[in-house]
Amino acid sequence: MANLTYKNKLAIASVSLGMLATHSLPDKILAASRNNFSGIEIVYSDLEAWCTIQSLPLIAGAHSIRGLCKTHNLTILSLAPFKNFEAHISPLSARLGTAKHWLEIAQALGATYLQVPSQFDTENCIDGEELAVGELQALADLASEFGVNIAYEAVAWGECIATWQDSLRVIKKVNRANFGMCWDAFHVLALIWGDCTVPSGKIEGGDAALKKSLGELVGVLKGEDAEKIFYVQLSDGEFYDPPLERGHRFWVEGMDSRFVWSRNTRPFPLESEIGGYLPIGEVFRAILAEGGFKGWVSLEVFDWRLREGQLMPEDAAQRGWKSWIELNKN
Repeated sequence: MANLTYKNKLAIASVSLGMLATHSLPDKILAASRNNFSGIEIVYSDLEAWCTIQSLPLIAGAHSIRGLCKTHNLTILSLAPFKNFEAHISPLSARLGTAKHWLEIAQALGATYLQVPSQFDTENCIDGEELAVGELQALADLASEFGVNIAYEAVAWGECIATWQDSLRVIKKVNRANFGMCWDAFHVLALIWGDCTVPSGKIEGGDAALKKSLGELVGVLKGEDAEKIFYVQLSDGEFYDPPLERGHRFWVEGMDSRFVWSRNTRPFPLESEIGGYLPIGEVFRAILAEGGFKGWVSLEVFDWRLREGQLMPEDAAQRGWKSWIELNKN
């Protein structure tokens, strides 16, 4: 194993190891283990697909995957993503019922966290932070019954919560020990620094905005709220030439451009050879060197190549480990 500057435990999302039906969850687990990862984030759809093929109930399948990960010395960091929970027009009782199902699976997996992205269901959400806080408190209290923590993630296209600073404010209002943050570099950079719809690929004033944001984050990491940063996710973003617009291969009518960018073209950090251009090295240094973050770092990548059979889980895992080595040199 390489002599690394930073000793943080490294995880990878299962979806980042392959997005074809032939990329089985056990194959992804083996690839992660063989390539020096300490943990894995299990994406619900990956578990569901494998259980369907194996004719296993989800709970039984989760126990099996937990055993496989234990055999290969992988911690299951999270079950993800439990989407569009808070401030929704549907009855809270129904959403808590769905949450209970997810938490049962998370518990069976032995997952530390249930990852919860901020609300982005534009047509069915309610704009009300106090309502959201109350519902997230109910979720955290339910999760505590299962021994699971909630990792709340501000997504760049969130309806009410889109910045990590807003998510921290909500986390402090929720005020539960098991409710904290998943800090995702792509969502931060796609909101304040990068723009795949313009020729430059950058937001005007983005450098200054990023410097301010990272300065605030370093302050949090050195202060009393540091314990609320549960773990960090890293990825890069591909430069679009031509920019994203109607007619582009990834264009989806009515979809937020940042969502399109995220779901198709998030390579591993520092993969400039395939178009990665976000200032992820600057982010990395701020969090680990300046902020002294010692917790889990996870690579969450959405690469269109993983849908088209060009790469196998082993290839993706090797890319991820190489990326981590390069980040440590940065």
